[in-house]
Amino acid sequence: MSNPKRLPLAHTPTPIVPLTRLASKFGELFAGADIWVKRDDMTGGPEAGNKIRKLEYLFAEALARGSDTVVTCGGIQSNHARATAVVGAQLGLRAVLLLRTTSTDLDTKSAPLTGNVLCDRMVDADIQLITPAQYRERSALMSDVAARLAREGRAPYVIPEGGSNGLGAFGYVRAMEEVRKQIDLGLAGGKPFDILVHACGSGGTAAGVALGAARFDIASEVWPIAVSDDRAYFETVVERIVGEARAIDPTLPLPAPMQIVDACKGPAYGVANDEQKRVLVDAARATGLLFDPVYTGKAFYGLTEAAKRGELRGKRVLFLHTGGLPGLIAQGEELREALG
Repeated sequence: MSNPKRLPLAHTPTPIVPLTRLASKFGELFAGADIWVKRDDMTGGPEAGNKIRKLEYLFAEALARGSDTVVTCGGIQSNHARATAVVGAQLGLRAVLLLRTTSTDLDTKSAPLTGNVLCDRMVDADIQLITPAQYRERSALMSDVAARLAREGRAPYVIPEGGSNGLGAFGYVRAMEEVRKQIDLGLAGGKPFDILVHACGSGGTAAGVALGAARFDIASEVWPIAVSDDRAYFETVVERIVGEARAIDPTLPLPAPMQIVDACKGPAYGVANDEQKRVLVDAARATGLLFDPVYTGKAFYGLTEAAKRGELRGKRVLFLHTGGLPGLIAQGEELREALG
C-alpha cells in the first residue's frame, strides 16, 4: 500500500485489552460476547485521542507546504481543536480555532476555562467563537480566515472539522494495520473481530476504519455510532471521504460493510440523556475506563443497546476508545446525579 507522507506524533501501538469485568455492573447483558477495547485514548498526553492519528498526515502536509498557521473548527469543547492546538504548539505552528457556541456572548474571554478550552488557552490558540448559524458555513468561514491570514503575510493551512478528509482518514487505515500486527502476534485473541464499534462525529474515523478493516481483515462489520446527525448524512460524508482516500491511494480496497447507528445520539450533540450518563458511570466503575458524554459514552451506550437486542451473542467485538477525557471533565456537574 502506498501511504501519503506521515509525521510520527502518536504513541503507538496502543493496547488492546479485554473487558472481562462488565458483569459486575451489567449482569448477564454481555454474556456470550467477547469484547475488547483498543485504547486510542492513550495515543499521547494532552493531545491524546483519535484525532492525533489524522493529524499525523495533515500536519505532515502543512509542514511540507511551509505553513506557519493551522485553521480548524469544532464545538466549544472540541477534542479535535484541542489536539490541533497542542500539536501545533509542539511544532511551532499557531492554531486558529473557530469554536461553535450557543452563548450570545462571543467574546473569547467569556468561554469557560474548563476541559478542552482550558487546554486551548494554555497553548495560546487563537479562539474565535462563532454561532451555530455561522458554523453551518464553516468551510467557507475557514477559507475566509485563511485568506485574511495570507494577506497578513502568514502561511495558513486549513484542517477540516475533525480532521475528516481523505488524507486524515489514513490515520485509521494505519491504525487497522496496527491492529492486524497485534492480532498476528497473538494479542486480542489472535484472530479478526466480527464487529468494530466506535463513536462517529465527523466521519473521518469511520472512513479510515472501514478502509483499513477491509485492507487488513480486521472485522466483518464496522458500526459507527453517530453522536450527531442521522444515518443518511453520515453515509454521504463517509462515502465522500472514502472516495478522497482511494483517489490518494488507488490500491485501497472498497470499505468493509458498515452499519451506521443513529439511534443513540441522545438529546443533542454534546448532551447525553440520563440513561447514557448512567451507563458511562457504570462502565467506569466496572472497568476503570473513562468514557465521555459526547462521543465514547454514547458509543458504549450503543453497544449496550445492541447487547439487549442479542446482536452481540457469540460475537468478537472491538470497541475503539477514541478518548475525550477533557470533555468529560468539563461536564462534571451534568453527571452529578448519575454519580450518586
